[in-house]
Amino acid sequence: MHRRRRTALVLTAAIAAAAPVLTACGSDAHPGAAAVVGGQRITVAQLQTRVNEVRAAQRAAVKDDAQYKQAVSQTASLTRDTLHGMVIDQVLHRAAQDAGVSVTPREVQQMRTGLEQQVGGSKALQAAWLQQYGVAPQRLDENLRLQLEAQKLAQALGADTSKPAFWNALSKASKELHVDLNPRYGTWDVQKSSRVDAKTPWVREVTATGTQQTA
Repeated sequence: MHRRRRTALVLTAAIAAAAPVLTACGSDAHPGAAAVVGGQRITVAQLQTRVNEVRAAQRAAVKDDAQYKQAVSQTASLTRDTLHGMVIDQVLHRAAQDAGVSVTPREVQQMRTGLEQQVGGSKALQAAWLQQYGVAPQRLDENLRLQLEAQKLAQALGADTSKPAFWNALSKASKELHVDLNPRYGTWDVQKSSRVDAKTPWVREVTATGTQQTA
């Protein structure tokens, strides 16, 4: 696999796993919020819009209902994973700012062009990111910016995205932003670096199709 594409895939996986560095207060002080980051709410409505974008893209990418149901079943935790991504985006951006790191639109376009050349075009890249990472086509550039920020932050720290220095920077940023996660989307076990789902079996997440599923 080409080094540039391999790096992109590794960074995407790393950011997807980044959520455990966040802390969750489980506060009910922000009604209607899926999370609060830096005093700014990520509303449940905003979260659901992102989820609906992915579901719509999945629906458009398959030929029949059986294939769509399979795609949905393979991304059963989509709502929570999407929220994690929305929070991590802000945390990583704060960490990058703290380190004096920035990403330009031109750098994002260069990365996208390189990846498209590797996988066989824009549509193929969109399909790959949708299938592997649950990223809707209209959010692809945002995801690539996220990856570039992660890569440049690691470089600025003299490390890579697997090293403690990188994760410590994200942890510091999350504390600065006072991340508060709505408990319906789970809590974080920082020591184990894994997500602990809230024990609320009566909570159901509704997809754009009206199908109910447990996240």
